[in-house]
Amino acid sequence: MADSAGFVVVVPARYGSTRLPGKPLLDICGKPMIQRVWEQCRRSDAERVVVATDDPRIADACAGFGAEVCMTSPDHPSGTDRLEEVTRRLELAPDCIVVNVQGDEPRMPPALIRQVAANLAAHPEAGVSTLCEPLESLQDVNNPNIVKVIADCNGMALYFSRAPIPWARDAFAAGAPELPGGWRWMRHIGIYGYRVELLR
Repeated sequence: MADSAGFVVVVPARYGSTRLPGKPLLDICGKPMIQRVWEQCRRSDAERVVVATDDPRIADACAGFGAEVCMTSPDHPSGTDRLEEVTRRLELAPDCIVVNVQGDEPRMPPALIRQVAANLAAHPEAGVSTLCEPLESLQDVNNPNIVKVIADCNGMALYFSRAPIPWARDAFAAGAPELPGGWRWMRHIGIYGYRVELLR
């Protein structure tokens, strides 16, 4: 069990990806992708790292390198639903912090995993935490593959969009060749921490 200072990492890993079936088992320099993700998570100082999967091939691969596995239903509509099932199966306390690291993020820095957990621990009024970083180029601000986030003055996320937010109306309407001064754009980093009670 994790207390307010500790955290658990859960790595949802599906074999049946529509875009790239079997992705968690793809070889990356001699190791399956899921092992690379698990190793990064282990370096984060998490109290426990659990791979959540609905596929015995992934479970078998994880057993081969010593990972803890929780078998879950194949019918979850999202990784967050799979995460909630894991918290029930592991009987995690309501105040436990669980960090969701996707099974296709083999280069996720352990420091970011720690940071998203620490941010949630430092804000008892929040049930979820995530991360963002500044965007520096007009090309990135206009890229719909980069999710942007607007936060309030306390760092609480208000709005996420693939569109360029905030919208610098005058500068963008005039076809500005670079980002105008006086504005701040932030890229969302897709890692989340949750309190178990919120998932429930």
